[in-house]
Amino acid sequence: MKHDISVSREKRGLGHPEAAALVKSAVRAALEAEGVSRPCLIGVVFTDDEGIRRVNREFRGIDRATDVLSFPFSEQRPGTFDAESCERDPDSGRLLLGDMMISLERCAAQGDELGHGFEREIRYLTVHSVLHLLGYDHMDEGKMKKQMRAREKMIMGDTDE
Repeated sequence: MKHDISVSREKRGLGHPEAAALVKSAVRAALEAEGVSRPCLIGVVFTDDEGIRRVNREFRGIDRATDVLSFPFSEQRPGTFDAESCERDPDSGRLLLGDMMISLERCAAQGDELGHGFEREIRYLTVHSVLHLLGYDHMDEGKMKKQMRAREKMIMGDTDE
């Protein structure tokens, strides 16, 4: 049984038809790198800046658009995935890891601004979000942020910096 990565679009006409395949590939790479071999279920919603701003305001009390939001379904410790702490999908038996929401509008703009394009940016945002689902965080400027950034670089294959 493989991971089930469910991708939907909040609105029609968001563009980037390759986004779903890129996200699925990045999710699988991140889960493999983190040693998550048990079949999991992850939901992904593509939206625009308006849609993600609404959700950011509703769930985090922050009234501005962002690039990606992560909604883990269980509490995990970074680097030590605990399958037993996850609920299971009653139909498939897969572990319920959580959901993510990605603003394709923000993703494209950041890819342009940073000079590496949409494809790399959506892969990065996906890896970043999967790590959040697995307990990684970057709210401080210390050890946790460094740990998360190191894992992102490893999974993305970044050798520079």
